[in-house]
Amino acid sequence: MIRLGIIGYGKIARDAHRPALTAHGGYHLKAVVTRAGCGDEGVRCFDDAGRMLEAMRGELDAVAITTPPGPRYAVARTCLDAGLDCLLEKPPTPTLGEIEALRDEADRSGRVLFTTWHSQYAAAVEQARALLARKRISSMRICWREDVNTYHPGQDWVWEAEGFGVFDPGINALSIASRITPGKLIVDEALLRIPEGRQQPITARLTLSSPVADKPIEAVFDWSPGVEQEWSIAVQPVDGPEIRLTRGGADLTVGGEPQPAMGPGEYPAIYAEFVRLIENRTSHVDIEPLRLVADAYMLGRRETAAAFHWRS
Repeated sequence: MIRLGIIGYGKIARDAHRPALTAHGGYHLKAVVTRAGCGDEGVRCFDDAGRMLEAMRGELDAVAITTPPGPRYAVARTCLDAGLDCLLEKPPTPTLGEIEALRDEADRSGRVLFTTWHSQYAAAVEQARALLARKRISSMRICWREDVNTYHPGQDWVWEAEGFGVFDPGINALSIASRITPGKLIVDEALLRIPEGRQQPITARLTLSSPVADKPIEAVFDWSPGVEQEWSIAVQPVDGPEIRLTRGGADLTVGGEPQPAMGPGEYPAIYAEFVRLIENRTSHVDIEPLRLVADAYMLGRRETAAAFHWRS
């Protein structure tokens, strides 16, 4: 039984992490860090990660770090130094340097580090990957649209320098694309539209290429209020029917025909994988989605969009 603490016990931890680890049966949730109160019987509640680590010394084996991206590096480094295995919500850190440093520290100390990229574990993603293995791609289009008010209502941190803006959801699409494409993805062009007075984009358009793709790969990300929700990736192989993932990788069609999804779903699969990694004392650190976003920022042309205001 893995004795686990959750650092950042907010909406995603309560709605997705807690049910998945409880259902798995291989975990005992011992403590959480939150400023909102945990409300869970038998679980110790702290308002600071350092105080949890001090009070729970010797009582934890691992932590799930589900804070906003900004503080994750410092929190994870402290947890690794305390001898704990670490699961990181996506994106694992705001910078490539930070996640590379954590990877090196985990390797040095013999701890397990797991960058989860939850959308890679959506129920139909591995089926799409298998169907595209060793295929050439004629065309590929990524479309990720959602209203920022739906999943981040009033959360101003998403517009700050470490908040990722539209790439908070968009990096999920890139994590799936990097998983299913049988060749490396390269960012060739990017257009980032940033609301007046904010630091992060509300929309982005990327043009990518790959050694296995005959044409440019187009990606559209939109976080505008009122936008029609869509999370889809459509891939047309040179030989074979179109492969389309929808609902963020939960559903799959091949040549327009729905296919039964084979995976258990995102967070159940993540917590099953974390158990396997801990048992084998092996880390899994995937930096490709973060690299693609970093490249988009490095290459991107900036335009100013209309000022953004939260829906009242």
